Amino acid sequence: MTSDTATGDRIRAQGAPSGEPSAWALRLRRFGHDPLPRADTRDLLVPPFPAPGTRLWTALGIAPGPAARVARAMDWAGPVLVALVAGALRFWRLGSPRALVFDETYYAKDAWSMLRYGYEGTWPDRKISDPEILAHPQVVSLTDVGSFVAHPPLGKWVIALGEWAFGFGPFGWRFMTALLGTLSVLMLCRIGRRLFRSTFLGCLAGTLMTLDGLHLVMSRAALLDLVVMFFALAAFGCLLIDRDRARGRLAAALPVGGDGHAGPDADSAERTGTGVRPWRLAAGVFLGLAAASKWNGLYFLALFTALTVLWDVGARRVAGAPRPYRAVLRRDLGRSVLSLVPVAVVTYLATWSGWFASGDGYGRHWADGRGGTWSWIPAPLRSLWHYEHAVYAFNIDLHSPHPYQSNPWSWLVQGRPVSFFYESPAAGQQGCTSGRGCSQEILALGTPVLWWAGCGALGYLLFRWALRRDWRAGAVLCGVAAGYLPWFAYQDRTIFNFYAVAFVPYLCLAVAMAAGALLGRPGASRRRREAGVVGVGLLVLLVAWNFVYFFPLYTGTTIPYADWQARMWLDTWI
Repeated sequence: MTSDTATGDRIRAQGAPSGEPSAWALRLRRFGHDPLPRADTRDLLVPPFPAPGTRLWTALGIAPGPAARVARAMDWAGPVLVALVAGALRFWRLGSPRALVFDETYYAKDAWSMLRYGYEGTWPDRKISDPEILAHPQVVSLTDVGSFVAHPPLGKWVIALGEWAFGFGPFGWRFMTALLGTLSVLMLCRIGRRLFRSTFLGCLAGTLMTLDGLHLVMSRAALLDLVVMFFALAAFGCLLIDRDRARGRLAAALPVGGDGHAGPDADSAERTGTGVRPWRLAAGVFLGLAAASKWNGLYFLALFTALTVLWDVGARRVAGAPRPYRAVLRRDLGRSVLSLVPVAVVTYLATWSGWFASGDGYGRHWADGRGGTWSWIPAPLRSLWHYEHAVYAFNIDLHSPHPYQSNPWSWLVQGRPVSFFYESPAAGQQGCTSGRGCSQEILALGTPVLWWAGCGALGYLLFRWALRRDWRAGAVLCGVAAGYLPWFAYQDRTIFNFYAVAFVPYLCLAVAMAAGALLGRPGASRRRREAGVVGVGLLVLLVAWNFVYFFPLYTGTTIPYADWQARMWLDTWI
């Protein structure tokens, strides 16, 4: 899936005869895809980060020396600034509305139960328990009888941290998702920088996610899907670091010629080990945490494992291995799988510690005293297996109709967003100043311009991966595939558009990569670069305007009913 593009481009460029570029190369250059200059194999394995530009800072009157220091500081300062803006938007009036919106009625209450008992207890019917929780004084009608729940415990433990710190109220149960949403923007900026070797494109990807309405809404609601997104994205970032580190060891082992350049070497490529890979172990932990929040995290584990194996194959091939698959089989495959799958399994089981330690968790003692073929397995593990089998059966058989359910075919164009909360305050109530009444809604809608542009960007990445063998495009598409494609197997099940938040970071990376191509290469003509800057600037401004326009619907702000109706661009959004 991810043989190295830029690597392939460079190799082809090395084999081209010297002299003037061909007509085809000149044509490609107009679109920013002319062959890269010759580089030795070490640079093909680990492309260096370019020196940060100082043109902007010198234009602002800063001396060259300080301008260079400011430019270097932007490697971290830029992502932090973007994350601060994202945090301000996600924490603004986080406790409003004072309600249990959509599935908060399950996860916020289960999280509180985890704090009390270590497992999910039993609550009265939501029509009774929800008003009691929101009342003054608060009434908590929770019992210690274990309750059957449809998802693993970690996401609720995450929500419980906010409730432990800030109390059992809207701000408390939304705090951790807002924090993880903010941190995910910071991570995406740094991930984009490493992936594209560009601080600007990394910060652009983070800015786009900051301005995505679906990510904003999910960051301001105590649901599980953003938790899955966060841990899967953290694993992706760890695997990118691991990729650079492992390739760096291969590059260091290559023999250097008299001209100071290193070429491919079959012996080094096949025999060199990549050593201990702590970042891959960390990725295994994060993937286990993603699966322990919601089971769709398992698809990230499967596809990211395949992705890293293909990365290793590509590295061995570039280093000069004549049989790269055999080299990976002998040197990398065992460690790759052991660093991810078993580590993720152990992490997953560890998140059930509260249930294992309990005496009353649902199904905790199902296997006690039971014999049979599998009696050699400890009873708590057999009880968990039985419980998980029942959960699986419940999830695949969930066909209850819901007014906001949608088919995954519509997700990329945001065809059927989910209304998390809606009220119609009259004039003089909840800030309504319109004589014709008002609307107050939280709509889990991705910023339309961003998502529609993302459809085109994904098409461009498919071209880059399939026809140009661009490993970066393959990596981003792998993230989209892991978060999106599995849902097509459950089209007859009750599923929702907001599940798409799991692949929002990769959609933003796709748009950023397409924007980078639109900007053109640094060596492109001035006219070409200026046209690219104008195009990318217009896109970002359109996304920002679109986000601001829909912002009241993302935050539950009271607006006149006519203004709400004007924002219903599609009938399916109502």
